[in-house]
Amino acid sequence: MLEISDLRSAYGRIEVLRGVSLEVKAGEVVALIGSSGAGKTTLLRTLSGVQPMTGGEIRFLGERIDRLPAHRRVERGLIQSPEGRQVFGPLSVADNLRLGAYTRRDKEIGADRERIFEMFPVLRSKRHQIAGTLSGGQQQMLAIGRALMGRPKMLLLDEPALGLSPILAEQIFATIGSLRSHGMTVLLVEQNASAALETADRGYVIETGRVVGAGDANSLLSDPKVRAAYLGGP
Repeated sequence: MLEISDLRSAYGRIEVLRGVSLEVKAGEVVALIGSSGAGKTTLLRTLSGVQPMTGGEIRFLGERIDRLPAHRRVERGLIQSPEGRQVFGPLSVADNLRLGAYTRRDKEIGADRERIFEMFPVLRSKRHQIAGTLSGGQQQMLAIGRALMGRPKMLLLDEPALGLSPILAEQIFATIGSLRSHGMTVLLVEQNASAALETADRGYVIETGRVVGAGDANSLLSDPKVRAAYLGGP
């Protein structure tokens, strides 16, 4: 579904992605793990089209998309739930979800909103509440729900458990597992590498803008070097 070849990106003169190549197959959850500053968020932002690339190729569903603006990538089904939630704070929960479907012209938007409310019941009870007044966990649910309203073929999830309590983080990962069971393809960036790999099918390890390791999730979880560097174990 997604093929990245020798992808490069920079902030000014500072090159952050230094030739990243990876792939994601339909129906997979693939985790990107690595230390803070390794380039994981920059990679998702570059895939979304909000961060310019300086070299390489991005192919999605067989089509080269790296020359398309961000909204055209959304229309093709590549949709991101960003780090830090970035909900539209002055707007209601219902309006945030409605904006997630901005590029759609079909008649199923209302039905999809109901499915989001079934997935996150607290959002139904707060549908008229101003999004900026929600708790961090509720805003994360809203950010994921807003992304799902675009009917993604691939969901880019950036730090979905960041700043959440262990109970709420567990709920978010359970939601990712549910999406996976329903065939959703997910590329996941998460600082909690153990939880990410326990949820994923495969993973890539990124250091200083390069892929330095890859494999199925179980093999990465048991790899001594990965455990020592990212999982807090021997």
